[in-house]
Amino acid sequence: MAGGPRDGAPRDGAAPHEYRVVGREQVYQGRVIELVRDTVAMPGGGDSVREVVHHPGAVAVVALDEQDRVVLLRQYRHPVGGYLWELPAGLRDTDGEPPAQTARRELAEEVRLAAERWSLLTTTYSTPGFCDELVLVYLAEGLSDTEVPEGFTLEHEELDMQVERVPLAEAVQRVLDGDIRNAAAVIGLLAAAQARATGARLRPVEAT
Repeated sequence: MAGGPRDGAPRDGAAPHEYRVVGREQVYQGRVIELVRDTVAMPGGGDSVREVVHHPGAVAVVALDEQDRVVLLRQYRHPVGGYLWELPAGLRDTDGEPPAQTARRELAEEVRLAAERWSLLTTTYSTPGFCDELVLVYLAEGLSDTEVPEGFTLEHEELDMQVERVPLAEAVQRVLDGDIRNAAAVIGLLAAAQARATGARLRPVEAT
């Protein structure tokens, strides 16, 4: 899967640690996620059991138009029993597809948009206490209309989606008001606003 490192493997040159997986039991294998029960040797002695959800990872897109408006989606999310305002986003569940390409595809599929300029805004572990899901949030600028990719059809909750363009400053205020609660949207919108305000250096689209 395309999530974070496992079995104590360091990432991006980070120093190795003393936690070791000494046993693993698969509890559940679903369509998207896998649940395992790891027995982990602790650096101070003894071991502990950790239940871990393995996830393929995801992408999200802060798509900004020439009027500095961001594209938002309102979608029903069954686990929370209600609608959430979100960014165009999707799972990294296509084998071999680079995450930046997944982001381009999701932007076309969900809101029929393409972008001339792409940057990587943030990479974030959504719930590292029990899940290795890594979400890459991209900034897409220079928007234009495009066709839905061949073979794609909206289904299930996607049929009920509402799409809006909202000024970035208004979207940030909606985050602070508690109206936008999706984690990738909160992080992406605040990061985009900061980058706009300060001219912060962003990573190239190919970065991970």
